[in-house]
Amino acid sequence: MSVENIRNIAIIAHVDHGKTTLVDAMFRQSGTFKNAEKMGDRVMDSGDIEKERGITISAKNCEVQWDGIKINILDTPGHADFGGEVERALSMVDGVVLLVDAAEGPLPQTRFVLQKALALNLELIILINKIDREDARPEEVYNEVLELLLDLGADDRYLDAPVLWSNGRKGIAKYNLNDDSTNIAPLMETIIKHIPAPECDINKPFQMLVADLDYSDYLGRMAIGKIRSGKASINDRLAIIGKDGVPKPFKVSQIQVYNGTSLQAVESVPAGDIAILSGVSNVFIGDTICSALEPEALPRIEVDEPTVSMRFLANTSPLAGREGKYVQGSKILERLKKEALRNVALQVVEATDSEGGYIVKGRGEFQMAILIEMLRREGYEFCVGRAKVIFKTDENGNRTEPMEHVVISVHKDYAGIISETLLQRKGILSNYANSTGDHIIMEFDIPSRALIGYRDKFLTDTKGTGIMNAYFTGYGEYKGDIPTRLTGSLVADRSGGAVAYGIFNLEPRGKMFIVPGDPVYEGMVVGEHNRDFDLYLNPTKTKQLSNMRASGKDTNVILTPVLPMTIERAINTIRDDELVEITPQSIRLRKKILNRLERKKTERLEEA
Repeated sequence: MSVENIRNIAIIAHVDHGKTTLVDAMFRQSGTFKNAEKMGDRVMDSGDIEKERGITISAKNCEVQWDGIKINILDTPGHADFGGEVERALSMVDGVVLLVDAAEGPLPQTRFVLQKALALNLELIILINKIDREDARPEEVYNEVLELLLDLGADDRYLDAPVLWSNGRKGIAKYNLNDDSTNIAPLMETIIKHIPAPECDINKPFQMLVADLDYSDYLGRMAIGKIRSGKASINDRLAIIGKDGVPKPFKVSQIQVYNGTSLQAVESVPAGDIAILSGVSNVFIGDTICSALEPEALPRIEVDEPTVSMRFLANTSPLAGREGKYVQGSKILERLKKEALRNVALQVVEATDSEGGYIVKGRGEFQMAILIEMLRREGYEFCVGRAKVIFKTDENGNRTEPMEHVVISVHKDYAGIISETLLQRKGILSNYANSTGDHIIMEFDIPSRALIGYRDKFLTDTKGTGIMNAYFTGYGEYKGDIPTRLTGSLVADRSGGAVAYGIFNLEPRGKMFIVPGDPVYEGMVVGEHNRDFDLYLNPTKTKQLSNMRASGKDTNVILTPVLPMTIERAINTIRDDELVEITPQSIRLRKKILNRLERKKTERLEEA
């Protein structure tokens, strides 16, 4: 049986190919927002970080009505680091719209999310977007999508999937490239016709797989998922089955469904729809909510394992507690565990070694950077260590490490330096082809740890013109030592305030991270040394005043502009013996052991 008036779809694409803008057009033309309601751009990018960066970080649900059909839409992230969001979102839908930029074509993240959809046997609609671009090549891009499907082993059903052409910014979709369409109707009609209604049976006992969680101060924890069978009503007695397989009873206190971008309370909800249930306190993503009389668990959501870990610690610098609202280690752990409840791709464990703190495991350094940014905006103050890959041991006892496939688009003038650097980092060139104009496409298979800290160097080497994308391909043989940062650090040897005179005299030593007026302390990393060892110096040094100088002898101090420190740059810059100090207002680099003598003692003990 199926519910004919419901469609559940996800929109999948590479970063910045126009998913969220397309959803805006669906909202406008379906009448979801009335004339009196103000609708901005990229409505589904609700978080401040998402709006600032122009990317989707967490999968979000919404609903539009078209010709009497309710269409639940999930806007999914396009970055592989947020793959856990994609996997749980796809568990709630029956089909996907694959959106591809008409100029850029299918990129690595396109491959990543499409592979997930094919594995779940979801129906497919191909949408070539941004056909209004001057460099658009829509028909070539469609052929590239078909080649990608063949490469992923898709059957004829996917090769014959309907294709549409769109300009998401103007809210136009077309059946044929030369049609004179003026609205999004062709896409909506294709969704209703081609995406199947959810297969379910309202007469069977209730079953729902929890694919997302939310929290309300009034309702507590809320479970979100697609109802597979039966129906739920307020005050129903249901049960939840977790990893242990033991049913635990609870009573439904409230039921909500999606209405546009908001939630609407209802008395009951049938199979096939996506519902939000309140009343269950101890629920996790992947659990099954079912009938208390006939409990039966559904297969849990399986996500790829984390490949990168990072240590989080309470801030122990001399400036600790001045800028943050939450500085205690217990508060930091509580917040990290709360995030892990919502994000199935994150794992949080307490460290058992002498360094202490908490180990957060995830998909990549970009995911870690976003997590750090979220916490600092909420008022948390803490330190983080260098991102490290998670090694494994195969059945033969050999050490293995995560590998990635990197696709780089650069001007041919930079091909030499890119090849040289990535080959030094144990990369293997797998493809080299001409792209458009003087640009070339280079593909490498490379260890994930070789890319930690490389992205800034890549932008420098290509003068900001190169494009690099990567996705995880699995674990491979350990490749040995890899050269990463070859320079030392400039380390402050005392506390105080940085002054222009002191910084000016230190500039020949390397690249500075601080500006006049910045507070510094012993053990704080204030710059990157030109050479391969650490140098201890005094950025607080002032000019010695005397009455012996002649008039006009002084000269103006003109400092080299300092690039503002970002979280991504900081976690890519630090070495293994350094930390990043994160506060709501500042990002500082420091040594793990601040005192120079204590640091030397520790180094001698480690050498011994």
